[in-house]
Amino acid sequence: MHKRFIVRLTTEERGELERLVGIGKAAAFKIKHANILLKVDAAGPDWPDETTAEAFGCHANTVRNVRQRFVEQGLEAALGRKKQDRLSRQPVFDGDKEARLIATACSAPPAGRARWTMHLLADRMVELRIVDSVCPETVRKTLKKTNCSRTGASVGSFRRSTVGIL
Repeated sequence: MHKRFIVRLTTEERGELERLVGIGKAAAFKIKHANILLKVDAAGPDWPDETTAEAFGCHANTVRNVRQRFVEQGLEAALGRKKQDRLSRQPVFDGDKEARLIATACSAPPAGRARWTMHLLADRMVELRIVDSVCPETVRKTLKKTNCSRTGASVGSFRRSTVGIL
């Protein structure tokens, strides 16, 4: 098969890749990508993509993609993972919705309740039509990210004695 992206490693690049593989103290995918580049080098072994993929337990597309990133973007891009063009999933709470969640969590709890629970907050967000649906775990993560306390009291604080250091 005709190779569209030809990898030609310089002496410095080859040395860096061999050190990376030899030391073995990097992420597994990074070591795999380094091995791929060493084997598909036109000035070196020049293995076909299918043989390289079989040798390193990956798909031939992975070999092609690593080869392409090396030619188009350089060594660092080839050793890393491909950057996502867009998020896999849009966040449930943007800035405005997050502010409304925090305001609700800081407000008085519903009648008959001592404090807000994640389920109650999730239900209230849907009830107020702030979001279409939300999992209590998403509410928890959002509140944790903002350091919002639902208790209203400082937990774990202590009173200094009048004899101690003030």
